[in-house]
Amino acid sequence: MSSIDAPTKLVHAGLPPALLLFVFGGICAMVMGYAIQRGSTCMVAAIDELLTARKATRLLSIIEASLWVTGGLLLVRATGGSVDVPQPLTSAGWAVAGGCLFGIGACINGACAFGTVARLGSGQWAYVFTPVGIFVGDLTIGHVSQMMAAAMPEGSRVLAAAGWLLVPLIGLVTWRVVGFSRSLASRAPIAQPWSAHGATTMVGITFLAMFVTVGPWAYTDILADMARGMGGIGDGRWILFVLLLAGAAVGGWRANLLRLTTPSARAVLRCAVGGFMMGWGSTLIPGGNDGLMLIGVPLLRSYAWIAMSAMTVAIVAALAGTRWWVVGVYSD
Repeated sequence: MSSIDAPTKLVHAGLPPALLLFVFGGICAMVMGYAIQRGSTCMVAAIDELLTARKATRLLSIIEASLWVTGGLLLVRATGGSVDVPQPLTSAGWAVAGGCLFGIGACINGACAFGTVARLGSGQWAYVFTPVGIFVGDLTIGHVSQMMAAAMPEGSRVLAAAGWLLVPLIGLVTWRVVGFSRSLASRAPIAQPWSAHGATTMVGITFLAMFVTVGPWAYTDILADMARGMGGIGDGRWILFVLLLAGAAVGGWRANLLRLTTPSARAVLRCAVGGFMMGWGSTLIPGGNDGLMLIGVPLLRSYAWIAMSAMTVAIVAALAGTRWWVVGVYSD
């Protein structure tokens, strides 16, 4: 089932409970956007921090966010709820190619799918052209998706696992709740920039809440579905995307980062080209790094691990190559 179905049904159902669920999803989207901006959640930034500062703070926080989603899905399954997880069709070769293209595109863009939202929330308006580039990339390489029928569909080993997996995840939740409670008692966290762990924890929680209430959703999926003629203005997920950006803008405004400045032509071109390559990559994987990090990887999907590994290698190579080139130029 396409991920377009659940949110669209909620918008057009006309039933108060469904409407309330969608309103709840919209609130989660705004909080998620705020958290992404305040925590500068981004895979490119996380790897850059690892290479330059020899610190894995952002990377570990992203991993923790995926664990929150995993724990939530397991809890829903353990309590008798149903979890509708998409079953993408791809192959190892396409996953590698898609991961590499997405990683290189993210480096050219200067941010991944999450990072693009954070940059827009910080008033870097050139990143408006990143979703445009992603859509054009999806549109131009859409025919390749028809070649991916002989793929590797698979169930989730995590969702099929026994309930004992909940034990370590409950321990993680308890540890974070206690730490957050102490933070609230000692200072006003909203008035200060969010830590990487705090922000990505909130990203994971809000993503999970949206996933189990309004259905599978990510803005990269919206663009991909539109490119395949499966979505339009009537798709309720657009509302969630707009609210996600609105939340990021509120985060930027609270941090005094929003400015009405005209982006340079070079920045616009960089974002458009980077987004274009990200669109190619998300079609081949399929999905962007947001869905990979929060759904595919924690559920131990083979294609997701392959694509994320290829994406990570590509980002490391691109960042290292860029530094080598810059150092070489300025040392001559």
